[in-house]
Amino acid sequence: MSTHRIECTVNGEAHSVEVPARRLLADFLRDDLHLTGTKRGCETGICGACSVLLDGEVVKSCLMLAVQVQGRELTTIEGLAQGDELHPLQKNFMQCGGLQCGYCTPGFIMASCDLLKNTPRPSCDEVRHGLSGNLCRCTGYTQIVESVLHAAEEMNHGD
Repeated sequence: MSTHRIECTVNGEAHSVEVPARRLLADFLRDDLHLTGTKRGCETGICGACSVLLDGEVVKSCLMLAVQVQGRELTTIEGLAQGDELHPLQKNFMQCGGLQCGYCTPGFIMASCDLLKNTPRPSCDEVRHGLSGNLCRCTGYTQIVESVLHAAEEMNHGD
């Protein structure tokens, strides 16, 4: 199988890695870069557990090849915190109980980042619609939605 060298930026850090041509982005992140916050779920793009930001837009890493990120910028759940300071979404998912087993949480948080970038003050319905590409088997979604709404309020300084 052929290999390709890809150069990309992940969580602000430049990487140059030789990867098999058919390596999935999710596997590249988890196995090659050891960023295990990105979860493998359904591996068909339905559950959203593998969601990451590619050039600031949410993508499902199980549906992309690693070679597709050549020259691009990725952000994973590990890249959201600033040192010991959690991102408002990470903090609010914990405080509002937006997680239970936690498996789907990184994907929900990454999708929420994209949602809040495009809709800084979403309604409850906008949050539900914006996260409809992610599935959770543990919660009833109410606390996930509350987590995003609280984070949005914090990110907008209560305006």
